[in-house]
Amino acid sequence: MNFAQEKQGASRFTGLGVVILIHVLIVWALASGLARKVVEKVAGPLDVKVIEEQVKPPPPPEKVVPPPPDLKAPPPPFVPPPEFLVTAPAPPAPAIQSTQVAPPAAPVIAPQAPVAAAPVAPPKPAVVTAKMVCTKTPEPEVPAVNFTGVAGFKVIATVKSGKVVSVQFSATRAGIDRKVSRAFQSEIETALSSYVCPGDHVFEQEFVFKVD
Repeated sequence: MNFAQEKQGASRFTGLGVVILIHVLIVWALASGLARKVVEKVAGPLDVKVIEEQVKPPPPPEKVVPPPPDLKAPPPPFVPPPEFLVTAPAPPAPAIQSTQVAPPAAPVIAPQAPVAAAPVAPPKPAVVTAKMVCTKTPEPEVPAVNFTGVAGFKVIATVKSGKVVSVQFSATRAGIDRKVSRAFQSEIETALSSYVCPGDHVFEQEFVFKVD
């Protein structure tokens, strides 16, 4: 065997392996670098946006509309038809025999005594006042007495020849002292003496005194 040929073959194999290794490294470097650039170019910058989900509000509740009132008139109440009762015919009435009855005797009417007519009361004459028959009626003065309140008197005056000749007094207010009452009556008499009433008359007059 030739050792020189063996050395050449070994060196050849070694050089071939180195060349292959260099090619592998170049291919790997190219492949890895190109792949990264391709990925970066393809991917590019990513924009991340957060999209909020829009929640729709619940629909409003439906309005419950009551049914329209029934305006129809209610049916008339049922009235059962009347039951007809079949009654048997009434038996024939017995024959009436006519009998002649003597007419009753006419009653004797006695004459009545005439009723005496009730006496008719004469009409009451209308009340005559001083204003009706007198042309002058001065007012009486209030006497100076120890009295406070209302005092009333009714008088019946008799007139002869135009002048008052008599007077009758009656108190219309109770609880008046006799002395105080006499003082009021004196003032009334003084006023009546000045009345002018033509003719003869009888009149009524009321006097009221208010003392504060």
